[in-house]
Amino acid sequence: MHEYTLLEILAAGFGLALVFGYLALRLKLSPIVGYLLAGFLVGPQSPGFVADMNLAIQLSEAGVILLMFGVGLHFNLDDLLAVKGVALPGALLQTAAATAAGTWAGLALGLPLPAGIMLGLGLAVASTVVLLRVLGDNNMVDSVHGHVAIGWLVVEDLFTVLILVLLPSVAGLMGGGGGAEAASAVDAMSVAKALGGAVLRLVALWVTVLVVGGRVVPWLLTRIVRTRSQELFTLAVLAAAFATAVGAAVFFHASMALGAFLGGMVIGKTKVSHQAGADLLPLRDAFAVLFFLSVGMLFNPSFLLEQPLLIAICLAIVLLLKPLTAMLVVTLLGYSTYTALVVAISLAQVGEFSFILAQQAQYLGIIPESVYNVLVVCGLASITVNPGLFSTIPKIEGALKRREGLWHFLNARAEARALRGNAAHGGQGHGHAIPAANVPIAVVVGYGPTGKSVAKVLPDRGVTPVVIDLNMDTVNDLSEKGNWAIFGDASKREVLIAAGIERAGYLIITVPVAEDVAAAATMARSLNPDIRILVRARFLGEDELLRKAGVTAIAFEEEEVAKSLTAMVLEDVRLCAEGACPAPPRPE
Repeated sequence: MHEYTLLEILAAGFGLALVFGYLALRLKLSPIVGYLLAGFLVGPQSPGFVADMNLAIQLSEAGVILLMFGVGLHFNLDDLLAVKGVALPGALLQTAAATAAGTWAGLALGLPLPAGIMLGLGLAVASTVVLLRVLGDNNMVDSVHGHVAIGWLVVEDLFTVLILVLLPSVAGLMGGGGGAEAASAVDAMSVAKALGGAVLRLVALWVTVLVVGGRVVPWLLTRIVRTRSQELFTLAVLAAAFATAVGAAVFFHASMALGAFLGGMVIGKTKVSHQAGADLLPLRDAFAVLFFLSVGMLFNPSFLLEQPLLIAICLAIVLLLKPLTAMLVVTLLGYSTYTALVVAISLAQVGEFSFILAQQAQYLGIIPESVYNVLVVCGLASITVNPGLFSTIPKIEGALKRREGLWHFLNARAEARALRGNAAHGGQGHGHAIPAANVPIAVVVGYGPTGKSVAKVLPDRGVTPVVIDLNMDTVNDLSEKGNWAIFGDASKREVLIAAGIERAGYLIITVPVAEDVAAAATMARSLNPDIRILVRARFLGEDELLRKAGVTAIAFEEEEVAKSLTAMVLEDVRLCAEGACPAPPRPE
């Protein structure tokens, strides 16, 4: 039999992924559906060309590493800690609910208890690749909703790593790999020892990468940048990504994805983070496609006829129970309904960690092959429908808004949380939440670089800025410095009123997510018909949506960058024509 080489596998895989990805887009589906179908066509369950599955899976792991490294570049420790209050309890509660439901389903259909527990754990874990792809396609990776979802998944990944470490120690107790003799050797002490060792290794990994790596990597990258060699710089970034990923797995028994994520966080603190992300983007996208190909290769159509009831129940757990649990937790913890919907539907799928967990459990004799196949089918189906489910979020939100009682119930905690935050942190040292009635004010939504710049110049024109932000640390810092700051979601009536929107002359929205901007502008216009609303947007195509929301003026990133760059080019051409070309800066 002919053994296909790596190049042949890449040629067939990328070629079919291109064809079916294009067809999927033409049918208004996610290209992920096309990639999964292409994977099935080169897999062992279809006739014709059959790729080496082991090789394909290894290539897909490279995609996971690059993807998680790229997320780490733009996701610093403060972002992670800011959502710990929802990500930690949310991930644990959702995992518990899905595990309990999966265990019940397995027992009801004749599986032994250990196999049912592993089935539930497999259903509980979401796919890192799918989550980031869906968030990225909808420009939400850097939003509050994206931060909550990513933080949630990081907690899930850590929990799964602990389970993988513990499995060999409890395999005998669960009826695998060694029978009664092995089971008798397992006691609470051995389990506690294994768990303690796993936690210590994770802490050591965290310290090694973020503390030690945080000192060595910036020093090394600075010297490489000074060589002015693009090849060496790209090579250094790739080396950092794969070294942290493989090092985490080999030396600390953690997941490669977690190691790559931490490595990305280290480089994300350096001045070269944007260039590093740009260099990795083409490789990241290409290898992410290989991940979906490898998942498609696992699909066995005949299994659909063998366990239809178990598959249906497990899909209900993934597509209904998990999202409902996540939405309930996020809502009860005081986040908006929109954030709850984004997190819930983003996590309504299973993926790579589920397969890894099932493979380990099957190797140890804890589960039969049927459980592994169920997870593969559920993973394939949920990954296929997840992007489509995500596009229904605005419709679901609209339907909920039409049921006023339900909408009020879902947002009651978020509104109370915002009011508590404002009472505790808004305008500290001033005696009330906003400036006195005779002081002209402008409400500034978002306090990133753009918001800081706007808020800085307003007092020079006799206008006092009142900042609304969803980062409590930012609100605390502004309040302690004597500035006016409100914690909350600017699309909420109570938050805008607390900020003084009814008498403000301006509402200035500096966050670039068009849907969020439109929601805040619509609410502000209803409270103050005469207010002037100036906003920031990414794309010119968002003009109609924002104008309909009552926006007065829009600063488009596309347009402003074009103007600035054109003016810069013309000025540089003029100077060079006059013999006064500015000298190029030398790298630090």
